[in-house]
Amino acid sequence: MIILPAIDILGGKCVRLTKGEYGTAEKVAADPIETALGFEAAGAEFIHMVDLDGAREGSRVNSDIYTEVARKVHIPIEVGGGIRDMDTIDYYISKGIERVIIGSAALKNPPLVREAVAKYGDRIAVGIDALDGQVKTSGWLENSGADYIELAKEMEKSGAKYVIFTDISKDGTLTGPNLEQLKKLSEAVSMNIIASGGIRDIQNIRDLNAMNLYGAICGKSIYSGTLSLEEAIAVSQKSI
Repeated sequence: MIILPAIDILGGKCVRLTKGEYGTAEKVAADPIETALGFEAAGAEFIHMVDLDGAREGSRVNSDIYTEVARKVHIPIEVGGGIRDMDTIDYYISKGIERVIIGSAALKNPPLVREAVAKYGDRIAVGIDALDGQVKTSGWLENSGADYIELAKEMEKSGAKYVIFTDISKDGTLTGPNLEQLKKLSEAVSMNIIASGGIRDIQNIRDLNAMNLYGAICGKSIYSGTLSLEEAIAVSQKSI
């Protein structure tokens, strides 16, 4: 399992939210580029970045930050937030972003996923964010009523190989990931699953690693010091 340290951008600043609520934004780092370089120095294999402004507005807002990070670090970057059309996907990949995450558009515009996967294959991931198992879209502001597992199955049929699953009720809370929902998802699809939301400590990493997931996104735990990125990487590289 790989560990993906997270850098979320709101208003050009590195922040973390609690349960996806924009009003809870807390600045957690001074500079996104220096933060990314620090993650690389700690041994990270991949960095997860989100444009929170873009997710809310449905367009590229902080893209210059992500492309600059991609230029400065030597490890791959994945980006999500506000990616609603092929032009945006083309832009990010042309600027050195390794993997692009389609979130709200996966539910609202399924043909986009099929088109993107046909063109870029494994460089496309689907982001599924859910509250009580129901998918939320547009920066987690809209409740779609769709079931997270059913959406994942549809995305798998569309050819997507990677899915990032976030339990919104856990995100930014440091209360541990939703192992039950992740287990159901892993039993329902054969996609590469990246867990997101609630990860607090090294035991959470051990638990996720034991599930044979592809990856785990760690944000607040790293910034708050409840999880050592170096230790998480070391543990996730060992068989449990």
